[in-house]
This record gives sequence, structure tokens and C-alpha cells, in this order.
Amino acid sequence: MIRVATVGTSVITDAFIGAVSRTPGIEVAAVSSRDEAKARAFADRLGVAGAYGGLDAVLAAGDIDAVYIGSPNSAHGGQVAAAIDAGKHVLVEKPAVGTAEEWDGLVVRARAAGVVVVEAMRTAYDPGMAAVSEAVASLGPVRRASFHYSKRSSRYDAVLAGDVPNIFDPAMGGGALADLGVYGVHAAILLFGEPTRVEASSVPIVTGVDGAGVALLTYSGLVVDVAYSKITTSTRPSEIQGEAATLVIDHLASPRLLTRIDGAATTETVVPGPVDTLDGEVARFVDLVALGGSVAADAAAVDQARTAATLRTLERIRAAAVTTR
Repeated sequence: MIRVATVGTSVITDAFIGAVSRTPGIEVAAVSSRDEAKARAFADRLGVAGAYGGLDAVLAAGDIDAVYIGSPNSAHGGQVAAAIDAGKHVLVEKPAVGTAEEWDGLVVRARAAGVVVVEAMRTAYDPGMAAVSEAVASLGPVRRASFHYSKRSSRYDAVLAGDVPNIFDPAMGGGALADLGVYGVHAAILLFGEPTRVEASSVPIVTGVDGAGVALLTYSGLVVDVAYSKITTSTRPSEIQGEAATLVIDHLASPRLLTRIDGAATTETVVPGPVDTLDGEVARFVDLVALGGSVAADAAAVDQARTAATLRTLERIRAAAVTTR
């Protein structure tokens, strides 16, 4: 049984604890927060036995095998490194860190320490995205893809009122690309690999981060646009357009209805299972930890390489972005 402690008390940590409760071989033994009283209240609400005030206390605990890091993005790198050095396995929320170079260094560090480190990018392990991957080959040569995720954050009202919530704070690694645009970038990497050229534009907000944006990823014979926003909302689906057929995806982060358009014929496929589930990433983490040693490191290399490619592409988007004011 893998005994895991969570770092952070956000909504995503709630979802992670729920996923763990449905996954054999792992249990949440403790939660942590910089404020121990907040950690205790969080633990009591979710029925978790342990509560710690800070990461150091978690890493010193002998009954903790792994940590789930759901803290603000800017804190990930240092926390992952500390957990690795303490001999703990790590599942870290997306985006794992700020740069591919930093991620590659953590991967080397984890292999040397004999622990597993992977990114909690739920679409990589979602049954809907697996169904999308399987369907792509039947579309003929793919020439266009459009990946969309736009949802106005409830915390944007705080920005308009003059506050700086973490998700919109540049010091915390916030912004629309990091939070929502990453889903489209990850889908492109998962399905098509890394692009040969990247172009982008973004809409800055008063806090200094991007509130919305679009990236154009160019491949040989294929162009992919990735659109994202945390200051507006869209219900527009995503699409993958092949010469033989088009696949329409109801929601990029959790595909459950796939519609194939082949001339005049339309076929719908319903993917069973709850939406926005983290179950797949938790199950993958359990499987990797169970492998142990170099076998686990070799198996995790596929996941880690996909994370590195996504981070490299995010960096290229930021570097290429033309801001609109």
C-alpha cells in the first residue's frame, strides 16, 4: 500500500483524494498546508487521519511513501526536489515545473534516488483521450486540428476588484496558458509530437499574466491551433480534421462524446466514465511505484519525455507570443 501525503489544499487536491479512494494500492495518509490548522480542518472534512504544517514535516515522516504536489506552480520545482531527496515518490500537478530543463534535472535526480516522479496530467491517462488517439489513425492524413479550452475563472472577479489570486499571479506561475492552454498543447504533443514551428498571440491582464491566447503549431503537412482563456467562456468543441473524416471532441480535458463526420455520415461514440476524473493518473502512478527500481524508471521515461516535450512547447509559445493591448 502506497501511503501518500498531499501538499496544498486546493480544489484539485480534493479531486485527487477522491481518485485515490477509488484506486487500489494507494491511500491518503495525510494532508499538509503551510497553516497546520488549515491542514487539520481540510483533513477532518475529507476523513484523512494525518495533518502536517508544511512540507518539511511531511518529508520527515517515516510512514509517508509518496507526495502529491498540488501547490501553486512556482513552488513545484523546489518541492519536487526536496521530496526526491527525502526518498519520496512524487506525483506533481501540471504544469510540473516552469521549464523543460528544470524537469529534465528532476528526472535525473529521481532516477539516482530510486524514486518515481511523474506529472499529474490527467488527459494523458483519460479513457476519452485514449479513444481519441485510437480514432485518429482512421481519419486519413490529418491536416488540421483545433483544440479549445476557455472557461472564465470565478477568481477573475477578484482581479477586477484589484486583488491578485494565485492563478492570476505571475509570481506564482499563473496564467491561462499554464492552467488551460496546457491541455491543448499536451493533446498536440500526445497525438502528433513536437511542432516544427510555433507562433502565438496572447491577451495580458492587469496582473501581468495572460488571460487568453492562441498558439499555432506547425507540423509537416499539418497545422494545429490551440486556443485558451480564463477570462472568457466557450462551449466550442475541439476538432481533428483528416482527409477522410473529421473527429469532433466534446471537451478536450475530458472527452466523453466523439463525433466522426465522414461525408454525409455521422457516427457518435460515447466514452463511459465520469468527467474530469483523476483516476487514470493515480492508477498509473501506483503501477509505476509498484514496479520499483530501474524498471520503474524505464517505464516512467515515456511519461517524463511527454512532459518535457509539452514544457518545451509551452516555453516556445511564451517566447513567440505577441501581446495585444
